[in-house]
Amino acid sequence: MPVDPQPQAVLSPLTESAVFLTLTVAEGAEQAVRDLLPELGGLVRSVGFRLPDEGLTCIVGVGAELWDRTFDGPRPAALHPFREVRGARHHAPSTPGDLFLHLRALRLFPCFELARLVRTRLGDAVEVIDEVHGFRYFDRRDLLGFVDGTENPVGDDAAAAVLVGDEDPDFAGGTYVMTQKYLHDLDGWQATSVEAREHAVGRRMLDDVELDDATKPTDSHVALTTIVEEDGTEREILRDNMPFGSIADGEYGTYFIGYAADPDVPERMLQRMFVGEPEGNTDRLLEFSTAVTGNLFFVPSTAMLDDPPPARTAAVADEPDPAHAHGDLGIGDLRGTG
Repeated sequence: MPVDPQPQAVLSPLTESAVFLTLTVAEGAEQAVRDLLPELGGLVRSVGFRLPDEGLTCIVGVGAELWDRTFDGPRPAALHPFREVRGARHHAPSTPGDLFLHLRALRLFPCFELARLVRTRLGDAVEVIDEVHGFRYFDRRDLLGFVDGTENPVGDDAAAAVLVGDEDPDFAGGTYVMTQKYLHDLDGWQATSVEAREHAVGRRMLDDVELDDATKPTDSHVALTTIVEEDGTEREILRDNMPFGSIADGEYGTYFIGYAADPDVPERMLQRMFVGEPEGNTDRLLEFSTAVTGNLFFVPSTAMLDDPPPARTAAVADEPDPAHAHGDLGIGDLRGTG
């Protein structure tokens, strides 16, 4: 199936507000999701046309299990369920999520209205597992007081880091998105010195300048999330992290959202953060930040949204894999043995 490599609005400029919705899809309701995909553009326009200065966009991602339940044919080559990471002291959990919506605009209310329309459109087919309303904080800082997204690639570098290309031609123009919700111990963080905070992050707090190699600890966040190959190539992702919080619930956090052409890149970052590089040398930020969700989704191109892959029929979906019909190794199939 030929695919126009035009991506969804992944490379659009960062905005001031966002809504992040993680949904699960009821068994047997997969067609409702497939039917929604070509309609998303119209829903965005119905809200955004009245608010042309808001820059309203909606990015949709599909999880591995829902993909297999919904579409016939091949799956994106690197799509799989989020792989939890468990170190000696820190844990990045894998949590439920079939469908993901990243809604962005200048202000929150267009995102809210679009989310409401999508939720109404899907009805009982889905359950909202997680809803986060993100906002830009002072000077684009997170709630820990540091500027977030400083090292995002731009222009052609961003496209190269984010978009699937000839390595998986059926899904060119798509991307993968990893999401995690982190809750912060702000009281504990604020009780530490500015120098200790800078060493945990790997940047100066005031001017956002990265610490030099002689000063930057090897267990700082910057050091552990910098992936450099043996040939010197640095692997990048595009982050659109946002602060969020609830005064009533006493929850203050960062919603991590990273787009990449290959999920192996953010997965390696998580391995280094939670297990350590070397093992045991874990991210200092995890002493104050706890991951409570974890998901991975594939974000199709706009052409694939407009013309989704064929629906997976019930007969195909229920047909057992011959290699596993009688056990993982096929043991027990006695036909033709005697």
